[in-house]
Amino acid sequence: MHRHGYKGRKFGRKTDQRLALTRGLMCSLIKYQTITTTLARAKEIRRGTEKLVTMAKKGGLANRRLIIARLNDLEAASLLIDVIAPQIKRDSGYLRIEHAGTRRGDNSEMGTISFVDDINYDVAEKKTDEKASKSDKKAVKPKKSVKKEDK
Repeated sequence: MHRHGYKGRKFGRKTDQRLALTRGLMCSLIKYQTITTTLARAKEIRRGTEKLVTMAKKGGLANRRLIIARLNDLEAASLLIDVIAPQIKRDSGYLRIEHAGTRRGDNSEMGTISFVDDINYDVAEKKTDEKASKSDKKAVKPKKSVKKEDK
C-alpha cells in the first residue's frame, strides 16, 4: 500500500490522543516561547502553530474563535492574539527548529522549537495592570446624589 497524499504524522497514537498532544505542545510553545521535544513533534507542531499565528495576525472575531477552538486554552489563545501576533513583523516563517542532540533514554533526535522574533511578554503584564488600575479608579469615584428640595 502506498502512502501518497497522507498528511501529518501519527506518533503511534489514536486521533484524540494525537490531537491532545499537539494542542498541549502548541500551548506550551505559545506560553513559554521555546520548548524542547522530539524532532518529529517539533516539525509537526510548527505546521499548526504557524497557521495559528497567521490567523492571529489577520485578527477579527472569527479568527479569534477559531484559534480558541484549535488551542482549547483561552489563556494561550489570548496571549497569541494580543501579545505575540502584534510583535511579529514577518509574513511567514515565524518559528525555527534547531537540533538538540539525542535523548538519553531511547536515542531519539531532539529539537528545540522557538519563535524567530524576540517576543516581549511584559507587554501583557502592563496591559493587565492598566486594566486593573482603570477598574479601581471607576470603583473609587463617588456617585452623584440627587437631592429634591420640598417646598
